[in-house]
Amino acid sequence: MTIKIEEVTTHKQLNTFIKFPFSIYKGNPYWTPPLLMDEKNTLDWKKNPAFEVAQARYWLAYKDEKVAGRIAGIYNSRSNEKWGQSNVRFGWVDFIDDREVSKALFETVENWAHELGMSAVHGPLGFTDLDPEGMLIEGFDELSTLALIYNHPYYPEHLAEMGYVKDTDWLEYEIQVPNPPQEKIAKAAEMILKRFNLHKLEIKKKKDLLNYTRELFDLIDSEYSHLYGTVPLSDKQKQAYIDQYFGFVSPDLVPIILDENNKMVAFAIVMPSLSKALQKSQGQLFPIGWIHFLTALKTNTHGDLYLIAVRSDYRGKGINAAIMHSVNVALNKHRITQVETNANLEDNINVQAQWKYFEHRQHKRRRCFIKHLS
Repeated sequence: MTIKIEEVTTHKQLNTFIKFPFSIYKGNPYWTPPLLMDEKNTLDWKKNPAFEVAQARYWLAYKDEKVAGRIAGIYNSRSNEKWGQSNVRFGWVDFIDDREVSKALFETVENWAHELGMSAVHGPLGFTDLDPEGMLIEGFDELSTLALIYNHPYYPEHLAEMGYVKDTDWLEYEIQVPNPPQEKIAKAAEMILKRFNLHKLEIKKKKDLLNYTRELFDLIDSEYSHLYGTVPLSDKQKQAYIDQYFGFVSPDLVPIILDENNKMVAFAIVMPSLSKALQKSQGQLFPIGWIHFLTALKTNTHGDLYLIAVRSDYRGKGINAAIMHSVNVALNKHRITQVETNANLEDNINVQAQWKYFEHRQHKRRRCFIKHLS
């Protein structure tokens, strides 16, 4: 049995790379396919503005002439400069349960890291912190989300055997949405807004939200900068994320709190879950996938809580209560009874402290692995 590694250099090969996971997760009720359009925009060398500062190479593994695995290697100089590291990232990794296949894939990335003079390989990570990251190590029998990675239970076992160890973990929570909102949080939110002369942005149409999207990403850049794996975003990258995601967003599910000068103090981004829609459409909007998406956006009891940020000069002043109350009100309006959080770093106590006010369970854990090269 021969294992052959082939580098992806053409768009035809890139399509094979993107679609490979469909073969090994076929029939899996927990795997959520990616939105193929977004995958192409992210991985295409000419479309993703991250390539202005990053290098990426993609490889496919073939066993007996059949595709058996894939992996991406990413060299991000901005990340290494920021964190004082000499690392190569790996991401978009999938493989059959065959040690020879996984070993060949990871040795290929490690060899490239050696060629670049790097000292470690870590991941799964994307080009930025807003790309899917972290390998699932708990919660394999839970439905995955659009924003995060699902993988078979044997993946982390293969990595451990190849010398990869924990670098950090993220936790995910399932939150029950109170209806009506908790009275004590509602009162606290009202009091806090008055005390600091803050107000909620009134959004009557999507344009009202779009006027604040660049400031929203500026806030992400500044307030997430201390978190693991974050990389400063260029203006082109911010615009690409706006174009990629805000077409699906319901404006009232993005509550924004402003100060007396109409500058952003805090925001949250919530969406009805698209997991079932992606499963039904197999990751495609056309020709009829959009019907499943439209149904999911309009009629759904489950949601995904993507991001929350509070400006640093307002931390510790209860602004989180105000933003969470706004989220609660919006979710009630959309009849969403349960939300899943995005990945929270295990040492990010401030974020995790929010969930204690709600009925919740921690149901998934994902890991960033690292291997120091000799």
